[in-house]
Amino acid sequence: MTGTADAELNGTQSTFTWGHTALDTEFATASDETLRLVRLGDAEPVPAESALPLVELTAFGHGSAWSGPRFTGTAFGARLKYRDRLSGRRGDQEWLTLELHDPDTGLTAFVELASPAGLPVLRSRVRLRNDGREPLVVQSVTSLLLGGLPAPEALDVRRARNDWLAECRWYSEPLRDTVADINVGAHQHDSRAALVLAGRGSWPTDGHLAMGALTERGSGRTWLWQIESPAGWRWDLGESEGGTCLALNGPTDAEHQWRVRLAPGEEFTTVPGVLSLGAGFDQAVGALTAYRRAVRRPHPDHTALPVVFNDYMNTLMGDPTTEKLFPLIDAAAQAGAEYFCVDAGWYDDSADGDWWDTVGAWLPSARRFPDGGIRAVLDRIRERGMVPGLWLEPEVVGVRSPVAAALPPDAFFQRDGVRLTEQGRHQLDLRHPAARAHLDKAVDRIVGDWGVGYLKLDYNIVIDPGTLAPGDLAPGAGLLGHAHAYLDWLSEVLDRHPHLVIENCASGGMRMDGATLAVTQLQSTSDQQDPLRYPPIAAAAPTAVPPEQGAVWAYPQPDFDDDLIAFTLGGALLGRIHLSGHLDRMSQRQLGFVRDAVTTYRTIRPDLARAVPFWPLGLPGWTDEWLALGMRSSDDRTSYLTVWRRGGERELRLPIGHLAGREVRAEILYPSPASGAAAGSAVWDGDALRVSLPRTPAVVLVRLVAGPPNGA
Repeated sequence: MTGTADAELNGTQSTFTWGHTALDTEFATASDETLRLVRLGDAEPVPAESALPLVELTAFGHGSAWSGPRFTGTAFGARLKYRDRLSGRRGDQEWLTLELHDPDTGLTAFVELASPAGLPVLRSRVRLRNDGREPLVVQSVTSLLLGGLPAPEALDVRRARNDWLAECRWYSEPLRDTVADINVGAHQHDSRAALVLAGRGSWPTDGHLAMGALTERGSGRTWLWQIESPAGWRWDLGESEGGTCLALNGPTDAEHQWRVRLAPGEEFTTVPGVLSLGAGFDQAVGALTAYRRAVRRPHPDHTALPVVFNDYMNTLMGDPTTEKLFPLIDAAAQAGAEYFCVDAGWYDDSADGDWWDTVGAWLPSARRFPDGGIRAVLDRIRERGMVPGLWLEPEVVGVRSPVAAALPPDAFFQRDGVRLTEQGRHQLDLRHPAARAHLDKAVDRIVGDWGVGYLKLDYNIVIDPGTLAPGDLAPGAGLLGHAHAYLDWLSEVLDRHPHLVIENCASGGMRMDGATLAVTQLQSTSDQQDPLRYPPIAAAAPTAVPPEQGAVWAYPQPDFDDDLIAFTLGGALLGRIHLSGHLDRMSQRQLGFVRDAVTTYRTIRPDLARAVPFWPLGLPGWTDEWLALGMRSSDDRTSYLTVWRRGGERELRLPIGHLAGREVRAEILYPSPASGAAAGSAVWDGDALRVSLPRTPAVVLVRLVAGPPNGA
């Protein structure tokens, strides 16, 4: 149903619905006049008294109203009375704003809901406005609060560990393992047990992705969420009224030293929390992938998917020179690369190459590029038909950089009036106009004057918990303020240079958050240098990043045998293939493997820009011997499947549910059967794909083309 409808309940309570054909919701007021979300999707509605208030927040002088899970049952939750609502449509999104008000403090909360038409995805954020007469210091506020989910004993919870060189490692456990059954009926209050996960520091996805999921055993029904915070975040799962409750938060005072002071008339808006529904985990990820595409900044890169060569990984490793780059540029062009990015080190003029604590000016090295300077390298890239790119780490300034003394003290992160230093570097605060002007000048020189069309923006330090600039109440608030200012700065850069492509990186995937992905075009998935350890990262990355944004390294080397060359190339073909490696030292036969991979990628990339992922073997484990990642088209006619073998039996059967019972043609796209690299086979047996790979390591990319469903 589109729009809203009202009905009276018991003379005093009201109910209304909102949504569209893919996401229908129902709201009702409880006896205390608070508004509750009582139905989401096709679930049965729960009684209003068993649901939860739409917003919970903590503030100085206002604690919990009763014992229960954290962030459910705060004093404000019961006092924010339903006052008004407004709904409509913007573009392809339905939206609803619900106005809640606390007469005691004068605080007004606007719950801002949105859902792209046709997608079972709900996006929620809360805007607070102090309409009272006294200041209010807020310590936490939920972006999305949902009760009435199935009881904990019926649910498994999924989380994704996300560490440097080991990103996107999902794991599952019964929710009851954490939320213990304490016989709630024998007690006055619900259990206080909760499963809590929180981000840390200025790497928002360090430790875990800002995501999670609940799956109902038996049915497979899944609730999948992400918190779109470029800084701190927290989510809670607990038990309330016999069901499970979910709270999504941005940074909080307890975990991130975050709090804000709202003077009369002032406002604060939370980071968004997003919930995707699916009949299974794969379906929920598919809906979330479509949502991510719908809300991100439009850019031609999202459909063009050009092949990028980057000189860093397992190749120059931050030591570029004209002499080293020219043959690499020529070889990358022969291989079919369309962009060539010169990574770290191009600005280094030190004799010993120790540039870590000198960065910040972003001027080219004369020593590294003696004949014609950096422009000669960029010209060579263009002459070979590629777009030039450069690496930057814009937010940091080395302690030995002249920029550290040139900018005012307030342009940097600070605590108690002391400029912060981390690993020999200071952190710029992009809320300060001098910091912003410094970076604008550098980027406009590099992009506008030098003609660079690709920037890899890295971030390799962690400032924990944040900064206390003038006006900041707490360091976590300063960090969130800077993070939002950084995204605003990126948007302004892209406004000035609309064809510029920006890759987001933070030591690999330590900044793989929804807020940043909505602005940048690509996302580094890892800094993992071992081709045998990359497959579980590449296979799971589409849980966090649409395939056309997920940069996966492919770094073949001349000393690799044919199987390992094919292994590192083939494993990147269902993401954004990021070439590296000493292609200039390869034989023509070896370079042919690379050209074949790039040609294959160019053939399938129009489908990848619209496809959604699936996992026939489930999400990969870090040490799994066989792994598989699939991409399916919107009409389910064409699917692609990458299968890796690192050990185990030579043959495996992979069930593919959406193709079961259909006539399917299976074709190996890479490696070419004529190449001899780990030659294998892939045969459709009516319900599954039988893959045989006789040697390890081995990878195969298969295209599955299906006829109409039986009976169609």
